[in-house]
Amino acid sequence: MFSMNNTNIYEVNIRQYTAEGTIAAFKKHLPRLKEMGVQVLWFMPIHPIGEINRKGTLGSYYSIKNYKQVNPEFGNEEDFKDLVETAHSMDMKVIIDWVANHAAWDNDWTLTNPDFFLRDEAGNFKAPFDWDDVIQVDHSNEMQQDAMIASMQFWIDNFDIDGFRADLAHLTPLPFWKNARHLLDTLKPGLIWLAETEEPNYHEAFDISYTWEWMHACEKFVKKETTVTGLVELLKRQKENFPLHAMRLFFTTNHDENSWNGTEYEKFGRLAKAFAVFSFMYGGIPLIYSGQEIPNTKRLKFFDKDWLEWPDGPALHNFFSTLIEVRLFNPAFPGEINFIEEHAEENILAFKKRNGDNDLIVLLNLGEIYFDGEFKFDAEGTFIEKFSNASYKVENKRMKVFIESGGFLVLEKK
Repeated sequence: MFSMNNTNIYEVNIRQYTAEGTIAAFKKHLPRLKEMGVQVLWFMPIHPIGEINRKGTLGSYYSIKNYKQVNPEFGNEEDFKDLVETAHSMDMKVIIDWVANHAAWDNDWTLTNPDFFLRDEAGNFKAPFDWDDVIQVDHSNEMQQDAMIASMQFWIDNFDIDGFRADLAHLTPLPFWKNARHLLDTLKPGLIWLAETEEPNYHEAFDISYTWEWMHACEKFVKKETTVTGLVELLKRQKENFPLHAMRLFFTTNHDENSWNGTEYEKFGRLAKAFAVFSFMYGGIPLIYSGQEIPNTKRLKFFDKDWLEWPDGPALHNFFSTLIEVRLFNPAFPGEINFIEEHAEENILAFKKRNGDNDLIVLLNLGEIYFDGEFKFDAEGTFIEKFSNASYKVENKRMKVFIESGGFLVLEKK
């Protein structure tokens, strides 16, 4: 049975996923993703893209020309409906990206309801910030809000989607999202609401929010601008600042990071896999971006055609499937986190998850040399390491371990 506490999200970049760049071509990957353990598919915007002031040859996914249509570049409505039905038959949920703050210069509302958008002093539509390929929605217009929610409902009514990822959610007033959730949850209870924001109060409307600050802190660690102790202090502070029910999205990459700031291997180097382990084991909800399981080591173009090169067997398929399996079946989830800080100065990020009598121990060697030493645990017994199947014993509340630089141990109580 689906549980938000144990789930994972896989971000799908239809355009760049395959050489064809179509919904139908992506659909062929569903059995592999199901085998890997993916539970929620998040599709970047699937709507037609604006042509006026378009960037590059194909434009930005986030420049929406029509909120109730499928981008013909990807296929048609029947293709997407078939994709959702197939995903549902595999017990996977589907959420779609929703851009409520801005739209394309040639969005259909500019003709039918031009008052849905803000104007400058000269009476022309205006772009938000320096995003000159889109125009700013007027959030004070109640008819606009109603039309936006009706457009969201269209995808529930006609395609049976399971929720929304709100692009830059905090740029759209919270009352809009609260109203949208109230109305749409009534139509389909249990929708998934993911917000691209780090504003704690947006959890009044959303289940899940981003952890950009954590990802940037990991980058600072690689650059030696913070320490393991600094990372732990940030995590503790975030826990205090967010509501108890708030779920956080942890990631090492996504579409923005990959295209604009570099792959996780450019940013984290030898620590890329260790930080991915953290994303899955710490808590909240982990995100996998298209191609991470290959692993993809190139920046995908954003405004032009590009594609992933898929081998017969992605090298990190089993890596991610193991992490997903632990989250789904280990009884320590979604237990309490206790940091083990005795070796923080040696760059070991360590914590224990406990749920009742069930323990899960996670050790990440973020240092530049191997670690060979002992840890003190409030636990006893034998633990099995999930990736190597090696056995470790806690005796007299001590465990001896060896971890290579950039290595990790995920230890399940036997």
